Amino acid sequence: MRYLFLLLFLPTFFLASAQNFKADSFSSQQVSEMNTWQLLKYDGLNTFNGVAYAYSRPFHWKKRDFFRAGATAALVGGLYIVDDETADYFGRQEDNVPELIRDFGWYFGSPQNNYGVTTGIYAYGLIAKDPEWRRTGVLMISSATAGGVLQQLLKAITGRARPQTGVGKDVFRPFSGESGYRSFPSGHTILSFTTAYALAKHFDNPWVKGGIYAVGLISPVSRLWSGAHFLTDVVLSLAIVVATVEGVDRYLDTRNGYGEKRYGDRKRKDRNPTTQIHFSAGINQIGLSLSF
Repeated sequence: MRYLFLLLFLPTFFLASAQNFKADSFSSQQVSEMNTWQLLKYDGLNTFNGVAYAYSRPFHWKKRDFFRAGATAALVGGLYIVDDETADYFGRQEDNVPELIRDFGWYFGSPQNNYGVTTGIYAYGLIAKDPEWRRTGVLMISSATAGGVLQQLLKAITGRARPQTGVGKDVFRPFSGESGYRSFPSGHTILSFTTAYALAKHFDNPWVKGGIYAVGLISPVSRLWSGAHFLTDVVLSLAIVVATVEGVDRYLDTRNGYGEKRYGDRKRKDRNPTTQIHFSAGINQIGLSLSF
């Protein structure tokens, strides 16, 4: 399942490119008349382009984007000071957490299981020819792919020690290849919360959104309990998720050659997502809040 995206989407991308199959060259009416194979090619191109678009966003940042990046860096810098202490605190909580929750956190954030969920959602949209569910599936797969590739690269470059190694927060061994030195970023956090954050965009009800976010946060917290990551690893991973999903989401809402959105106008009231995640930290206090 880990490489299911590669097997499913990349061949369609190359085949579609060879046939000059461009996602921008079809009207919404033409897309609605496509057969399943043509829709697969169309969505494959949008998935590929969504990844590229997300990676290109830092080159188009505006003042407010640099401000957000600076605020995130300041927050993480503050949390870094107490990384060892928070790691000890979360580690002491593990035995008090039901095994079912701990197991769910591990399995939901594992690539083979996570891609099974995202691919299943997309497959439903494809079979039903439902543009909104297809869009959600494309958003989930494209975001997970962009975030997954980035996290593997950052793990190798930073080589940060995991809390469970016992060597402390300040030890880095770039390109060591040792599993104990791949703490940043958290792959489970990126995959699980990407799925949750992208899926929540499909719904309008704030309670449904909040429930999905809560499920998506189980994996990040479970990795803190197990001593696999420091708090700063998880917080930065969540920031990567939000930036990546929002980037792909903007791409999917860009206009094609006919001036139409690639998947049409969504029927929900919140066509322009306003959900935001806020982190806060203070003396003996760490906060995460969601606003709708």
